Amino acid sequence: MSLVLDVARIAAAINILLLGGIIAIWVRSYREIRAPMTLGSIVFAAFLLAENAVALYFYFNAPAGMPALAVEVMAVLQILEAVGIAALSYVTWK
Repeated sequence: MSLVLDVARIAAAINILLLGGIIAIWVRSYREIRAPMTLGSIVFAAFLLAENAVALYFYFNAPAGMPALAVEVMAVLQILEAVGIAALSYVTWK
C-alpha cells in the first residue's frame, strides 16, 4: 500500500505544479483580454489546485487503518486527473 500511496502523492504534486503553471498563463491572458471565460477558467483551476493540495496533505497524514481499496481508488483518480491536467497544460502552452 505504501507504493500506491507514493504514486498518489507524486500525481497530486504534479497536478499542483501543472495547475500553478496553467493559472499563471491564464492570469496573464486575463490581464490582456478580460474575457469572462478566462476568469472562470482561473477560478476552476484554483479550486482544482486547492483540491489537490488537500489531497496531498491527506496522503502525507493518512490514517494507518485506511482500507487498501480506498488508497488504490484515490491513486487511480489522481493519475487520471494528472493525465487530464497534462493535456490541458499542453494545449494551454501551445
